[in-house]
Amino acid sequence: MSNHLEQQQSTISYGDCAIHFSIEPRVTNSTKALIKVHADGRVVVHAPPQVSCDEIRIAVKKRVRWIYRQIDYFENQRKYIMPRRYVSGENHFYLGRRHLLKVIEEKCAPEVRLLRGVLEVKISLANPSKIRSLLLNWYRQRAKAIFELRLEHIISQTLWVKDKPLIQLRSMQTRWGSCSPKGLLTLNPHLVKASKECIDYVLLHELCHIAEHNHSKRFYRLVSEVMPQWERIKERLDGMAYFYLNDI
Repeated sequence: MSNHLEQQQSTISYGDCAIHFSIEPRVTNSTKALIKVHADGRVVVHAPPQVSCDEIRIAVKKRVRWIYRQIDYFENQRKYIMPRRYVSGENHFYLGRRHLLKVIEEKCAPEVRLLRGVLEVKISLANPSKIRSLLLNWYRQRAKAIFELRLEHIISQTLWVKDKPLIQLRSMQTRWGSCSPKGLLTLNPHLVKASKECIDYVLLHELCHIAEHNHSKRFYRLVSEVMPQWERIKERLDGMAYFYLNDI
């Protein structure tokens, strides 16, 4: 591993286990690298630009036992996440909360509604594939409405954004959103399963790309000016990503 942060991937051994980790820039007053293990098993080292790759490896070596235990913990946790069956009794996320799924079979037009914390699906014949399709469509409809409302809220704090950007939805397995050079926001409809605070963070992140198209110091300065606690929010969202995206 060379002494340049341009090399973004590396591996370290712990016994017979090879632990892969990626390096991402950390714009902060701290001179230390921050190590995070995500629920999907990814290990990410957030390092200030002045920290060399050799120093990063030393930091990872010092915490390799903890990293291994965290990876093992999440792997065991994922074993208990059953594949979606789309039957009554399952829990489904919406705006950061778990909601109980209730499938009601009756002769009527298919309908999905959230009523007193229960996600009700009315359908004439309980078919898991059809129920899944109805839920995904409901999530998309809610996502479009919620994202527009949150955009109105957050855009008032982004003085560099002159015109309200358009939003399009696209299901993605590894990204919450993106911003085109022309300012079009593409958001993952599954983001609506996260809290409003997390949605605001993703929107802010993409709006900052209108001013800064890369992750420069100025980019993170813009994010921090509007949302000083963004790292804590991002960590929470990253930690739940596997659970929000496990039925894509």
